[in-house]
Amino acid sequence: MGLFAKTRTTLEMIKWEHSIFALPFALTAVLLASHGTPGWRTLGWILVAMVTARSCAMAFNRWADADLDAANPRTSNRAIPAGLLSRQFVLGFTVLMGVGFVIAAAELNRLTLYLSPLVLIVLLSYSYMKRLTRWSHLVLGLALGLAPSAAWIAVRGSLDPRILVLTAAVMLWVGGFDVLYACQDFEHDRSAGLYSIPQSLGVPAAFRVARIMHLAMLGLLVIFGYIFHFGVAGWIGIAAAAALLAYEHAIVSPQDMRRLNAAFFTMNGVIATVFLVFVATDIWLRR
Repeated sequence: MGLFAKTRTTLEMIKWEHSIFALPFALTAVLLASHGTPGWRTLGWILVAMVTARSCAMAFNRWADADLDAANPRTSNRAIPAGLLSRQFVLGFTVLMGVGFVIAAAELNRLTLYLSPLVLIVLLSYSYMKRLTRWSHLVLGLALGLAPSAAWIAVRGSLDPRILVLTAAVMLWVGGFDVLYACQDFEHDRSAGLYSIPQSLGVPAAFRVARIMHLAMLGLLVIFGYIFHFGVAGWIGIAAAAALLAYEHAIVSPQDMRRLNAAFFTMNGVIATVFLVFVATDIWLRR
């Protein structure tokens, strides 16, 4: 495979475009921590850290799950099972991205450097959670939910407990839509001995669990808006997120999951981006 084709395949493997899920929440924390005026150097290294951390986690997941992906009809065409990339190449890419993340953390401040190995442990451990617990969805949620807290530390050099509310909200948001996404693999997970909410409780119950997680997420966003003294624009952003989440749940059901990919990929990217735009507007208006 030529360099261009291998690069394209690697980007497809790590689903780089899905960085939009966690990135807007990280940027929300950056704007709040910097009162709307982040330095360009800090912002640049935060973006590098976000991209390398996510790329490291996604590549490692593909490496760790290669055999499981090969046995699952939905994922058998992924890069390693399809023979497009070797396991050695993917593992090497994982290490490269992990080193890049640590370098970016070191360029930010001392605390981000010290915490970077712990972040990598959380990011990489998710790949094995389906082998251990039905609550693996929340581990994935935590992996993405760390983004706003890490971004706050990158700006301030310390952690404000208030930002943990946004971390918890993102954890439940991601955990909820991962529960929905896992409904596609209900039969495979059961036959392969993997754990998930759909496999353990059934698909209808999994939908109820996802709704509860998302309602709790919205409750945390309300608390978050209160403790950060949101203005009108910020509250509109929370209301918009609630409306989009309601629409996401309206277009899928246990009996009809044909639009699950649209709900998972498109709508969640829109939710995160809309929230960032309104909160950023609120911060700048208050300045």
